Amino acid sequence: MAESRKTGMSVKELRQFADTLFGKRTPLLSFWQEVAENFYPMRADFTVKRSLGNDFAGNLMTSYPILCQRDLQEQIGTMLRNRNKPWFKMAPKDPRDEEDHDLKEWLEWATGVQRRVMYAPATLFTKATSQGDADYSCFGQAVLTVRMNREHDDLLFRCWHLRDVVWIEDEAGKICAVFRRWKPDLRTMCRLFDGRPGTSVHRQVLQDVKKDPSVECDCYHFMVAADLYDGDAKGMPWRSIYYDAAHEHEMESVAQKRREYIIPRWLTVSGSQYAHSPATVAALPEARLLQSMTYTLLEAGEKIVNPPLIATEQVVRSDMALYSGGVTWIDKEYDQRTGDALSPLLTDARGMPLSKDMQMDSRSLIAKCFYLNRLDMPERASGMSEYEVSQRIQQYIRAALPLFEPMEAEYNGSLCEETFGLTFDNGGFGSLMDMPAKIRSASAVEFRFSSPLHDAVEMERGQKFLEAKQLLAEAVALDKSAYAILDAKAALRDALSSIGVPAKWTRSEAEVIEMERNQAAQQQTAELLANLAQGAGVAKDLAFAQAAGKQGGGGGGAAVAA
Repeated sequence: MAESRKTGMSVKELRQFADTLFGKRTPLLSFWQEVAENFYPMRADFTVKRSLGNDFAGNLMTSYPILCQRDLQEQIGTMLRNRNKPWFKMAPKDPRDEEDHDLKEWLEWATGVQRRVMYAPATLFTKATSQGDADYSCFGQAVLTVRMNREHDDLLFRCWHLRDVVWIEDEAGKICAVFRRWKPDLRTMCRLFDGRPGTSVHRQVLQDVKKDPSVECDCYHFMVAADLYDGDAKGMPWRSIYYDAAHEHEMESVAQKRREYIIPRWLTVSGSQYAHSPATVAALPEARLLQSMTYTLLEAGEKIVNPPLIATEQVVRSDMALYSGGVTWIDKEYDQRTGDALSPLLTDARGMPLSKDMQMDSRSLIAKCFYLNRLDMPERASGMSEYEVSQRIQQYIRAALPLFEPMEAEYNGSLCEETFGLTFDNGGFGSLMDMPAKIRSASAVEFRFSSPLHDAVEMERGQKFLEAKQLLAEAVALDKSAYAILDAKAALRDALSSIGVPAKWTRSEAEVIEMERNQAAQQQTAELLANLAQGAGVAKDLAFAQAAGKQGGGGGGAAVAA
């Protein structure tokens, strides 16, 4: 029998592996530093250490690239997570359960519960996603975490600096290990890992915290797949380890069901686990050019407005007072006929309009690099036909889909799935017995998202319904039997669902069928009663006629007899 080989690593081996990954990624930090200096100066501390009060954008001549990055960041938040409207909803993963009306009502209720959980002030969801949007738009990725807070009574969202986090992928291209450097102060270490079951801090930390609790300590957080850890995984797919590197001490090691880390990545290339932002990669050359061009134009404009002077040697007797009301003394024996003692050195300004055009061209290219020309929803002008509106919507979808489709899957999808799983595991949706039997597992639910892009897609479905209605009206005018082709009920139900009509506003198919049966029975009863009433009237008239006939027949006989 062949011996099984050890594939897991000890805690010290994990620390060495993490240091190796950090070392290999060092060249990438220089690139991120330059990107940040041009587009996101507040984050430009990958290779330098900033102190409080530093001038973030002291090296820039224009803020236009920063504004473009900010616009894209805000558009990501608005497009993907518009707080003014429900931007996600739960749906059964099995498409056969789509028409289960009771299941849809429960999922709508659960969607509202998760929305309230995510936007609770204590979770810091808005703060973390805002920071994540900035990292995502600028560097092509962001590192967020969602977990239960220290009191275990609410969720906590955090966004971490890319400088402090590395990760690796497995053979399927999925992230299988995350390593984060962390420098908490001694007081924080004792609050988190001293006194709770299964946690401990090094004895030296307990002594040092009494002297100066603000001293920082080098620590790590490892989140690795169970097969990468040589300890007991306890049937869980992940292992979370907090490690005190300064004292080589394991503070906490817990088997976990969920990865905790959410790392959306925009554009990845083969051979690297790190992504890139196609916006800043394309805009970086133009940003450099724009900064240099702006500096040149500012300098040229200053020379035109405030030109340099030519002074005659040994004639000017004082410093040149060029301010308003200033006096510059010259030698009284100087003969002005030989030339001015002071004269401006004029600059040719004929190239300024061309330079301005070049500057505007660079700005236009930077805006295109950040997709700002693709994010406006087409407006419906008066007089447009339904076909023209449909074509404009299709054009918008083709332009915006490559930008937002990967964001929804990796960014919003991961956020919602991790949040749902944590809330589900901690009883946030109530007892399992109160849930529909079809979704008593977190893996049985999937998320669907609402955004201007999806709104455009759904508008297209509604537009198809209106077009089908018009075509049907035209066909019925030619052949009355054509009305049977379109299933109006199914089309209307699909159209109502596409525009987001809540399930509580509609009736299930079974209820509709029952109502139709009741209406048919009522109509049949009404017709029967009408027939009975009509029959009773006929019988009454017949009886009256017979009675009248008898009376008339008896009178005639008497007359004959007489």
